[in-house]
Amino acid sequence: MTPERLARIKATLDRRQPDLRVLTDQIHKPRNISAVIRSCDAFGVANMHAVWPREGYRAFRKTAGGSHHWVTTHTHADMAPAIAELRASGHRIYAAQFSDRAIDYRDADFTQPCVLVLGNELDGVSDEAAAEADQHVIVPMMGMVESLNVSAACAIILAEAQRQRSEAGMFDQRRLPDEEYERLLFRWCQPQVTRYCDDRNLPYPPFDVETGELIDGVSWMTEVREIRRNRPRANPADFTAPEPVE
Repeated sequence: MTPERLARIKATLDRRQPDLRVLTDQIHKPRNISAVIRSCDAFGVANMHAVWPREGYRAFRKTAGGSHHWVTTHTHADMAPAIAELRASGHRIYAAQFSDRAIDYRDADFTQPCVLVLGNELDGVSDEAAAEADQHVIVPMMGMVESLNVSAACAIILAEAQRQRSEAGMFDQRRLPDEEYERLLFRWCQPQVTRYCDDRNLPYPPFDVETGELIDGVSWMTEVREIRRNRPRANPADFTAPEPVE
């Protein structure tokens, strides 16, 4: 970890907005999901939420690319509990949806805790999500086409959210809670160790936030071997293979 790399990681985390979120509603094209995640990273969104397409989400895992590493993705089985959870945590719900009550996206207040709901490529935001939204927002169209690609709409609206928050000084000091900041700093500085620990359900090792390096990695690896040695081995007879995802 070079000092320059560590400084860039910390500067990015310092600008992350924990209360500006995106929620995708059954978006089924992996390239669109990937583009939405890239926009979240570009405009300072720390957390993206996704209700996965009913036909499965295997393809997404392979197409998010490096941007998925920089944005925490939360998955939900259904839209109603996802919106309920976000509203309960104090977020206003903005749905990107053309309707009689829709307003120009530039007239929405993105400086308050809020969630941008994006619909899928065929049907847009679901009726359920549209009904639950506090406000509908649209990007005014001046051409022959009637709508934008969902990832393009996401980027345009998040750019406005970034502008409003920048003018309000919301990027001038770190806003992530300490626990989330330190967890993400570790994950971003130590991606290989993170994967190793996550795959084996192990706690992260001691970490020096000033250098981005492990503290006594040799001793930690010795402890890991001891933990794994003492874990009960699974009985193959008790193992049931998971159902394949189509």
